[in-house]
Amino acid sequence: MMTAKIIQVKTDEDLKRCLAIRKEVFVVEQLVPEDLEYDEYDTVDGKAYHVLLEDEGQAVATGRLIIYHEHMAKMQRIAVAKSHRGLGYGSVLLVALEQIATDLGLSDSILDAQCQAEQFYGKLGYEVISEEPFYDAGILHVRMKKPL
Repeated sequence: MMTAKIIQVKTDEDLKRCLAIRKEVFVVEQLVPEDLEYDEYDTVDGKAYHVLLEDEGQAVATGRLIIYHEHMAKMQRIAVAKSHRGLGYGSVLLVALEQIATDLGLSDSILDAQCQAEQFYGKLGYEVISEEPFYDAGILHVRMKKPL
């Protein structure tokens, strides 16, 4: 049974835990170059809103949102540790990010989904809005959107 604790990241320590999950998933598993994985939004200074899911004290999933346009959130860097995939953590994480966006007064959410995850996001109400798949960090993606 999932007993995830949702943490809105406010400390450098929790941010490091988020970055460790992302390194495991994107850099190690998917071979994304580190210089493409980390950017100016990887801080706790308010440029982005990071969420960490913890289960029994273990960091198991992370994601962040940035304010993309006036009324639009962009969900990014959504990652679930390999050991915890298929258990619902991705859905819990995305709902938590959407709640932050709603609390911020944003009305829409977009994300660039890896093509292999398109069906997952579709089940959560996201629809493809890009005309063609595109490469990001060497991985095929589609842009998806959902009203909040």
